[in-house]
Order: sequence, then structure tokens, then C-alpha cells
Amino acid sequence: MSAPDSTASLLTRGWQSLQVYRHPRARVMLFLGFSSGLPLLLVFGTLSVWLREAGVERSTIGFISWVALAYGFKWVWSPLVDKLPVPLLTRRLGRRRSWLLLSQLGVMAGLVGMAFSDPAQGLATLVGLAVLVAFASATQDIAIDAFRIESAETRMQGALAATYMVGYRLAMILASAGVLWLADWVAPSEGGYDPHAWSVAYLAMAAAMLVGLVTTLVVDEPAVPPNDSEVEQAGAHRIRRAAWLPRWAADLLEWLWRAVVSPFADFLRRYRWQAVLLLALIASYRISDIVLGVIANVFYIDLGFTKTEIADVTKVFGIVMTLVGAALGGVLVSRFGVMRILFVGGLLAAATNLLFSLLAQAGPDIGLLMLVVAADNLSAGLASAAFVAYLSGLTNVAYSATQYALFSSVMLIFPKFIGGFSGVMVEQLGYPGFFLLTAAMGLPVLLLVALAWRLVPVNGEDRLGS
Repeated sequence: MSAPDSTASLLTRGWQSLQVYRHPRARVMLFLGFSSGLPLLLVFGTLSVWLREAGVERSTIGFISWVALAYGFKWVWSPLVDKLPVPLLTRRLGRRRSWLLLSQLGVMAGLVGMAFSDPAQGLATLVGLAVLVAFASATQDIAIDAFRIESAETRMQGALAATYMVGYRLAMILASAGVLWLADWVAPSEGGYDPHAWSVAYLAMAAAMLVGLVTTLVVDEPAVPPNDSEVEQAGAHRIRRAAWLPRWAADLLEWLWRAVVSPFADFLRRYRWQAVLLLALIASYRISDIVLGVIANVFYIDLGFTKTEIADVTKVFGIVMTLVGAALGGVLVSRFGVMRILFVGGLLAAATNLLFSLLAQAGPDIGLLMLVVAADNLSAGLASAAFVAYLSGLTNVAYSATQYALFSSVMLIFPKFIGGFSGVMVEQLGYPGFFLLTAAMGLPVLLLVALAWRLVPVNGEDRLGS
């Protein structure tokens, strides 16, 4: 084959790979990702700016940040999203869209309430409304994850995750920089605190939630009818046969079994001893990135970069590279399968940490910083797309909401705990040694991916070595 023919063939294959983003559900996830990403900073980072401008003490603001813990405990009420119908709505919209609509209305109501509150006059009211927004937003995340998993096969999940991440990141920019710009435009900071400015900004964010709400109303419910797993049916049958139980107690126990216990029992029944391997992989896959991320901004400051440089390179350029990586990951997962890209993503996530060690020794070189951030965020985006697709493939569609919420929580707990010691590690090892250690943390992950690839292929993908 001649060189021009080879180039044309390569371009054709590349174009064909990009067609994965023409899938209707990929476009839907862009808008649902926007709806998911909007509320988080409005009850966390952006809210802290509002509170401080209103004269709230720093210590109090720190305690109020616990509102965001709702996102870490969403697995607790995720069984309700799987099994509990929403009165009036579920029969009309389906189980996923009904919970989506209910949660989006909750977010909008909470944001409107916050807009008409003033922390300088009634802090408790504002915090209560922020709790409502966080709870409704976490519930929306549960429903969106279930909607995505049930919307397409595993190979498509990387693309759906990529478009979701694009929408999510765009919403976070609007909810942070956009809100601050709008509030400052309504009442410039030089004039002192003006609650009206924040009222306008938060009302605008409530209106922006219409993007997700309209999407929910116009899309179709995933074509996956509710079903019971074998373990759910067996347990429910045993409960119904217990004649000594009062009827109300049997009904309650059966519902608890179906909604709360069965999702976890089903996972253990399907994977048995391999469940330990899978949970170990889930708990450690992002450890290199997360442990480094805890101390990254402190590292940039200590190295001598200015706040503007940090913001421009890590928050703007870095986000763009993350989205490029996610888009690339979606294409690669669709073309080569989940496990291959999961392994590549884990390898790149660990290897790029070595670049931070190089930066620590080179000093505040803005060009090198851009190179490091580009490589790190690109690999993180690729790994995230592959990992979301992998987790989606592990779930049973009978329990999409509950099992994915559990997996996403397990994903963060161990790395976040280890990340709490990152400052101590830096003090003992210095920055170059710390970054070498975080890179080494990724090596056991590669072994776990290889074992899972060999022993627990996803949805019929070839086993490693077969």
C-alpha cells in the first residue's frame, strides 16, 4: 500500500471511530452532564465566596463545607432510586426519568430559595437550603448514572462518559467563574456586600437547570424494563414462605431485601471470590492521581508560580486537556475495548507523575508546567472514561443506581484517606521523592487490572492471555 493510501486509510478509520459521538445518547449525556455539574460548586466553592463576603467566619464556612458530604454518601439512599416509584411521575415517565425530574425540581427549588436568602440575616436558612440542593443534586447523579448505564452497551460507555464530562466541566465553569462574574457585574465588589447581586446570580443558576429538566422531558426512557435478579427472587420467596411473620412485617422485610440487600448480594453472587479482586481494583485505580491531587496546588505555590499562572494553566488549560483525554478515551474504548484502555490509562496515570518530579527539580518553568499539566490531565481524562465504562460493565441493570453508587464511593474512600497523609509524605521525602512514590503506587494497580482482565472479562471481552 502506498503512503497516500495508508494515510487515507488511517484518516478513514479515525473518522469512523469518531462516529461513536453521533450516538443519540452521547448528545443526551452532554446536557445531563451539564445539569449534574451545575449544583456542586453552588453549595461548596462558590458558596464559600458568598458567605465570606457576607462576613461569615472562616471556621463557620469550614463547617458548612460538610454540606458537600451528601455526594459521598449517596449510596445510602440509592436503593430507593432503583426500587421506589415516584407517585404520579413513574407511570408517566418511567423509573429513571421520574427520579431525574424530581431531583432536578428539587435542585431548582433549593437554588431559588438560596437566591432569596441572605446569610448575613439568616445563615441557618441558607444552609438548610444548601443541604436540600446537595441532597437533590446527589440524587440526580444517582439517576443519571443509572440512565447512562442502561442506555447503551459497555463499549459505548466511554463515549457517554466523555460527553458527560464535557457538560459537567462546562457547568462547573459557569457555576464558579460565571457566578462570580455575574454577581460582580450586578454589584461591583468595590461597593461592599450586596445580597441582591448574589440573588440575581443564583436565580440565573436555577434557570440554567432548565437544560437538564427539558432534556429529561424530551428523551426516551432507557429500554430496560425493571427486573429481579435470581438472588432477589430467591430471598423474597423465602420471606413470603415464613408463615410466622405478620403480613406487614413480611412485606417490609421483602421490600428491604429487594431494595437494600439484593444489590450487594447480587454482586457477591455473580463474582464470588473475584469480588475481592474487583473491589481492590476499584478502590485503588485512581490512587496515583488522587493522592497527588491533594497536594498539587500547594506544590505549585511552593515552587514559586503565581496564582494567575496556576489558574490559567491548571484550571483552564488543564480542564481543556482533561476533556480532550476523555474524548480520546471514549473513542479508544469503543474501538479497542474497555480492558486494554483501562490498562493504558492506569499506566499513563502513574507514569505522568514522574513528570512532576522533574518539575520539582527544574523550578518554576511555565513551559514545563504546561507540558506536565497537559500530560497529566490528558491521561486522567482517558483513564476516567475507561474506568467509568468499566464500572458500568460490572453493574447489573436490575440495580444500576445502587451498584454504581457503591462503586463510585469505593473508588474515592481509600485514595482520599491515603491522600490525607500527603503533606506528611512531602515533609519526609521532599517533592521529588513524593512524586516518585505516587507513581509507584500505580504499579500494583496495573497488576490488578491484568488479573481482572484475565479472570473477569467485561461483557464477553477476550481474556488476557486467552
